[in-house]
Amino acid sequence: MNPNAKPLHWSRWAIPIALLALCGPLWLHWGEPGLFLAINQACLLLPVPWWTGLSLLGNAWGVLAATSPLLVLAPRLLWAWLCAVPFAVLFARLGKGILDSPRPAATIDNTLFRLVGEKLEFASMPSGHTLTAFAVASSLYFALDAQRRGRFVWLWLLAAAIGLSRIAVGAHWPGDVAVGACLGVLAGGLGHRVWLRLGPAFEREDGWRLRCVAALLMASVVVLLDEPLDFAENMPLQQVLAAVVVGVLAVFAWRQLRGSPER
Repeated sequence: MNPNAKPLHWSRWAIPIALLALCGPLWLHWGEPGLFLAINQACLLLPVPWWTGLSLLGNAWGVLAATSPLLVLAPRLLWAWLCAVPFAVLFARLGKGILDSPRPAATIDNTLFRLVGEKLEFASMPSGHTLTAFAVASSLYFALDAQRRGRFVWLWLLAAAIGLSRIAVGAHWPGDVAVGACLGVLAGGLGHRVWLRLGPAFEREDGWRLRCVAALLMASVVVLLDEPLDFAENMPLQQVLAAVVVGVLAVFAWRQLRGSPER
């Protein structure tokens, strides 16, 4: 799909694994619950909707809606993060299913920290929202030409902010977020390997592949408008994202009717 894209050098695969090892004190919960409480309380400087909105961008439906403009602007990049999704889901499900570790709300007096939304008590490790955010950020970053990547460092900062939001709303320990970030980068790298093997047919606007993605986006509109995702505070943002998706689908349908312009 991208003649300038190259597989990641073998040394890059060692980065998330090395970071995972370095984060050992976090996922072993050394210094807890003090570290969690300190970060959660520091996040009180920003209002709840800020953190819940960031958390929405770690929800698969939220990410799909937020990146929907790529369907008509750069479908190649849309496929980049979609290829990472199966690996992200696998890592999250395996971790949560095998460990089923307790969340902060299950072990700390809930009056000592800010807890937003439903009280979740188990399946803490890893943070699925953080894993998703870093899988998307890394897969998009890897898909860019090397000379353009410098302008998109903000993808990593956004993913980190999404991870921080999971501590700010009281849903995860810092170790859950650290492990989610490392596994997310690994999922992004694996997805990148799959993405490199996709042919030009995946970018054809008159092909069934992009039309399937458009159908998935239609479903996202229904989900976004049906009920709040994760937090009640997210409903206004969900409505904005739904409107963005509707606009993207309108452009996509218009191109289908008149014929796609040459790229």
